[in-house]
Amino acid sequence: MSKLYGLSWILGLPVLAVIMLSGAPATAHHVLGRPSYQLNEDSNTPSSIEGEVRIGDFSANYMVFPAFPRAQEPGRISFYVTDAETGTPYDGKVEFLIRPNGWLETMGVTGETRKIGVQKLDDRVFRQAFQFHQPGDYIISARFMAGGEEHVVDFPLTVGHPPGLDFTLMMLGGLGLLAVGAVVLIYRRRAMTGHMRRAHDHPSGHAPGHAPGHAPDLDKEQDA
Repeated sequence: MSKLYGLSWILGLPVLAVIMLSGAPATAHHVLGRPSYQLNEDSNTPSSIEGEVRIGDFSANYMVFPAFPRAQEPGRISFYVTDAETGTPYDGKVEFLIRPNGWLETMGVTGETRKIGVQKLDDRVFRQAFQFHQPGDYIISARFMAGGEEHVVDFPLTVGHPPGLDFTLMMLGGLGLLAVGAVVLIYRRRAMTGHMRRAHDHPSGHAPGHAPGHAPDLDKEQDA
């Protein structure tokens, strides 16, 4: 079993390395921010993500369009902020920022953050357009000031097909097959070793008490 555990560690390290490399964040500077009026808004277009959060004395809602954001194609953010008690819309400015969302983010390491725009209230909503040059996973931050305090709402966004995913799946599949083959080989060797030991203990295959390769002499037993 010690050999099997050692093999698991040897195979596990490359798998971990592949996962970490595949989760490497895309660069955040390949994104353009534009006023949302440059986009043709369609109320029937479904959103890719939406959510509602309570932050301080405010209630914030966000939606990201279209349903499947892709690189080199425009998208937009709709952000709503109202007083949680009265429902009065926040009438200040909201700054929108973007940063990569990779495996480092889960460890508390924040990637490069860039501003994509600052928007004013327009018909009870803050609208921000964007266009990514590269696919990947990102985090959008909507930041505003109220009562002398900064309020920030973060939400994730996946753009297109994350790079390296196909390569990662192929690597993991190959390593998995290698691990299965190694385990099968180990057990086959153990089975062959046990069979050879049993054959060495009883080389003739007959019960103990008889000479190897000879049958009992029945005639002598009858004469006796």
